[in-house]
Amino acid sequence: MSAHQAGQWPSAAPRPQINRRRRTLTVIVCTAAFIIAAWLGGYLVNLEKLATNLQSRNHAPSLQYLFGTDWLGRDMFTRTVKGLGLSIQVGLLASVSSGVIAVMLGLLASMGKIADRIVSWLIDAFLSVPHLVSLILLAFVMGGGMKGVVIGIALTHWPSLARIIRAEVMQLKSAKYVQISRRMGRSSWWIATRHMVPHLLPQLFVGVLLMFPHAILHEAAISFIGLGLSPHQPAIGIILSESMRYLSMGMWWLAFFPGLCLLLVVRSFDVLGERLRGLVDPRRSRE
Repeated sequence: MSAHQAGQWPSAAPRPQINRRRRTLTVIVCTAAFIIAAWLGGYLVNLEKLATNLQSRNHAPSLQYLFGTDWLGRDMFTRTVKGLGLSIQVGLLASVSSGVIAVMLGLLASMGKIADRIVSWLIDAFLSVPHLVSLILLAFVMGGGMKGVVIGIALTHWPSLARIIRAEVMQLKSAKYVQISRRMGRSSWWIATRHMVPHLLPQLFVGVLLMFPHAILHEAAISFIGLGLSPHQPAIGIILSESMRYLSMGMWWLAFFPGLCLLLVVRSFDVLGERLRGLVDPRRSRE
């Protein structure tokens, strides 16, 4: 064996890890591009195609109408893209708000034993109630609409992320630099904001992304039953709800394409969150 061949061994060892990392980054870029395109598409579509056109009603999918038209002649492709953009907007507002609640409660748990017990009790209390039931009640109390849906999702989806952040905070409390800062007279709030928040940002970012699919699906669910967004808005849940009465007439495209696009967006957020979590913590990577 030559010295040249022996010298190549160390460089060849990490090659599988490099290839895995490249594949992960490629998947992240592709899914992020798809999500951004779906979100921006809701603002770039021609809104004139959402108007009623009785001369073009009930058309099956074709080159002119990719997703067909509904019973009022509205272009289903335009309605679907607009609905996806609206769902992503609702999911963004609700997930970020819920993430802020989770971080605040996680940091509050580091203030002392009494605060930690209160936070733990709140997390267990909210986890004991099904998300959808709480979401329906809160959305109904808030009057429905986008405001009611966002508030309902934000107030019901934080417990799981708060539990993870609380566990991270408890580990950080025993770190040496945190103990040194406390002995130097630093306040608990100073330690939380200067030492703990930077370590929690990766968990928060990934947690918010993984919260997106649940937020979007729950928004579509309560809009489907009439307690979510306004019927005048082309939300995916409203589109699916309206299409139910026409499926028996053979107009399958009214529900198929909106439902398929919703599943693709939800799955894209799920894949993006899982891949980013694999980069943040390689031990959790599925590959």
